Amino acid sequence: MSRLQVVSGKGGTGKTTVAAALALALATEGKRTLLVEVEGRQGIAQLFETEALPYEERKIAVAPGGGEVFALAIDPELALLDYLQMFYKLGGAGRALKKLGAIDFATTIAPGLRDVLLTGKACEAVRRKDKQGRYLYDYVVMDAPPTGRITRFLNVNDEVAGLAKMGPIHNQAQAVMRVLKSRETAVHLVTLLEEMPVQETLDGVAELRAAKLPVGRIMVNMVRPALLGEPALALASDGEVRPAVTEALAAAGLGSAKRLTGPLLAQAGEYAERYALERAQRDQLAEADLPLHELPLLPEGLDLSGLYTLAEELRQQGIQGNQGTASRTGRHS
Repeated sequence: MSRLQVVSGKGGTGKTTVAAALALALATEGKRTLLVEVEGRQGIAQLFETEALPYEERKIAVAPGGGEVFALAIDPELALLDYLQMFYKLGGAGRALKKLGAIDFATTIAPGLRDVLLTGKACEAVRRKDKQGRYLYDYVVMDAPPTGRITRFLNVNDEVAGLAKMGPIHNQAQAVMRVLKSRETAVHLVTLLEEMPVQETLDGVAELRAAKLPVGRIMVNMVRPALLGEPALALASDGEVRPAVTEALAAAGLGSAKRLTGPLLAQAGEYAERYALERAQRDQLAEADLPLHELPLLPEGLDLSGLYTLAEELRQQGIQGNQGTASRTGRHS
């Protein structure tokens, strides 16, 4: 498992939910995971039913087995102050610039600068070590921008490194890209079994590969349970089965069998049609030649308990912190 797990997806597919479940799934056997939010929506706080996250790393959950999940909502303005202090020792001057509104102006007028700061902060967390030389976090999971923007978001430091030919900005941009384009990183795309999200996912995979960014897995979210087997699906589209259905309902003691037959067959036909469409979308996703994971639609809706349920689903499907990680017990890969 790569140490930086980037989660993207078309709006409405539940990428923040999947990122949170992934962070929980990876925080097993005493491991520590940092869940990073970059869009300022406080979606992580809502999912974990906690107060709004400040610009600091805060423990928000304990995973089965004693692992810990920390969260960080990155504020671009404060990240820029960190950057100025780190490379130019402008602590006091940086705060003065903030009071004058220069920091807000800089991060608003130059969207690329925001992306540099956001990716840089996440990569710093990936590289950070404690006094014993062990990685502070076994995994960093980033709830990233949507699929349509993810390639440019992750690749912005490449552009910066090309513009700044030398100096700390150039060096920082190169250091970030060394993480993002290495085996330390995996970019996962979240989708639904619907035409538009699937097509955007496939387009996103192609763009990421063209930019030489490491694509990880496809996460299919909110998958409905199978209600009918193949024989029943075949019968659902067969108009000749009506008498047999009526007879079976009558044998079951339902006096209004004839009135029930029509609605039941209509529902079965709709289900068969949707099943065929979903199967076609699965076939398209398979063409990407990537590991495919499916997460169920939770009938009770998503709450904190549901988030742990999704994390357990991911563990059962083989996503867990047991490969290629620098563990808290001192083993390094």
